Amino acid sequence: MLFNWSDYVPAVKKAFGKLGKSHPKMLAAYQALGAAASDGDALDAKTRELIAMAVAITTRCDGCIGVHAEAARKAGATEAELAQALATAISLNAGAAYIYSLRALEAFEQTA
Repeated sequence: MLFNWSDYVPAVKKAFGKLGKSHPKMLAAYQALGAAASDGDALDAKTRELIAMAVAITTRCDGCIGVHAEAARKAGATEAELAQALATAISLNAGAAYIYSLRALEAFEQTA
C-alpha cells in the first residue's frame, strides 16, 4: 500500500475545519467556489468528480486525490471510468512535459 487513504482523508477534512475556524471567510470563499463550479446541469456529479481526479493528478494534490476519490465513488464512478480519467491525466502530463522540453531547448538555443 502506498498510502493509508482511510486515515488520510478524514485527517484532511479535519485540517480543513481547523484552518476554516481561523480563517472563516477564506473557507467560505473556497466552498463558494466549489458550489459555483458544480452549479448547472451541463455535467453530472460523477463527470465533475472524474475531472477533479484528473486535475488532482496533474496538480499532485494528495488531499484532492483522497477527497475526490471518495466523492467519485459516492457519485457512482467505476474503477474503469476512473482509470480512463487518470489515463487522460497521464497523457496530458506527458504532453506538457514534451511542450516544456521544447521551451527548454528554445531557451538553451536563445541564450547562446
